[in-house]
Amino acid sequence: MAEAAATASNNVSSSKLRHVLMAAAVGSALEWYDFFIYGTASALVFGELFFPKYDASIGTLAAYATFAVGFIARPFGGLFFGHFGDRIGRKPMLVATILLVGGGTFLIGCLPTYASIGIWAPILLLLMRLLQGFGAGAEYGGAVILAVEFAPPGKRGLYGSFAPMGVTIGNLLAAGVFYLVTMMSKDDLLSWGWRIPFLISLLLLGLGVYIRSKVSETPIFSEVGAKRPPLKAPAIEAVRRHPRNFLVVIGARLAENGLGYLFPVFGLGYVINTLHMPKEVAITGVMLGNFAEIFGILFFSWLSDKIGRRPVYMGGALFSAAFAFPFFLLTNTLDPMLISLAFILVMGIGGGAMFGPQAAYFAELFGPRLRYSGFAFARELGSILAGGPSPFIAALLVGYMAGAPWGVACYVIFLSLITALSVWWGPETNESDLAADSVKDQVPAMRQA
Repeated sequence: MAEAAATASNNVSSSKLRHVLMAAAVGSALEWYDFFIYGTASALVFGELFFPKYDASIGTLAAYATFAVGFIARPFGGLFFGHFGDRIGRKPMLVATILLVGGGTFLIGCLPTYASIGIWAPILLLLMRLLQGFGAGAEYGGAVILAVEFAPPGKRGLYGSFAPMGVTIGNLLAAGVFYLVTMMSKDDLLSWGWRIPFLISLLLLGLGVYIRSKVSETPIFSEVGAKRPPLKAPAIEAVRRHPRNFLVVIGARLAENGLGYLFPVFGLGYVINTLHMPKEVAITGVMLGNFAEIFGILFFSWLSDKIGRRPVYMGGALFSAAFAFPFFLLTNTLDPMLISLAFILVMGIGGGAMFGPQAAYFAELFGPRLRYSGFAFARELGSILAGGPSPFIAALLVGYMAGAPWGVACYVIFLSLITALSVWWGPETNESDLAADSVKDQVPAMRQA
């Protein structure tokens, strides 16, 4: 089975492989542009537009809370789409998830604000956020599995990196579009300018659906499906057969996901609202950080093919812990260049070293008949614990400490150390056989912690 799947991957034409990588990267970029644009708007305008009855800090906290609520829907999306992704195929789920997230984003751009319909405005905003979260719960996992199951031997880390690079590009696009609209006057931004990033997602959605609809099913799914029947409940089997790996994914997710939202979302709001720096300075820092993370993801993913997933992943988590206090020391100088340097280092090295290898690592932790469900469900449970609440918790800690960021730095260290320990506890997988049902059978001697 392993030889057949490997042969099928090797026989894929170079042009088809390029299209697969484009589908993984561009699809994730477009979909996560939609998702990150909400986080950026939460930091900049949603507090005033949808929660005007509160003062500025409480309104921002309320906006961050609706950001966090969307993460509640993500494990359910992971269960639902992961189930069908393991039973009927990866490709149909990739198209369905991008339609949900893109559609929800476009509708947010059409919503009336609190000034027009009162309490119904934040309620509708919350519903659209849940729709986004339900679709996003399985999008990334599907994009990763698509790339990894097509990858030639020895290059799964590199090929898998195109999905997280797409996520980072989506974040960069979101910050860039908001950078342009924040050049408007405040009245224009709050009256209609904030809608532009959401409404143009309809064009991006069409492009994403077109690219993904042209991709064929993965060779491993096709080969395994021809030999063995699909599992009736792949998510349950993922927990039953791979309990250790399931917990490793949740723990490994905490720092990557928590800090991946904390720095671009909370960090943006902190520089603007707490340090009272111009919006352009904060958004420029986030954009440069995302730009650095693209290169970090590519390099560290390649490195994980050479030396293993675990040492690279743990290195990123430990760097993030060590850089927690220096990040805020740099931003608190109020020097625009040092603020940008802080975002570049924490996102390019800390984020890149975790987010890059994570793609192939999480896919390799599960067998082919339950890979989509196990990957998506475990990953999104980690999102509830880290990514969703992290901007809210960070803003709460800053408010509690009267503007001082040191509580947030301790929170960053806490998440990073849990992730480092979780990855240390997990197996090494960079030489595993993706077609093997049993993790013990994936390599002759799976290297354990």
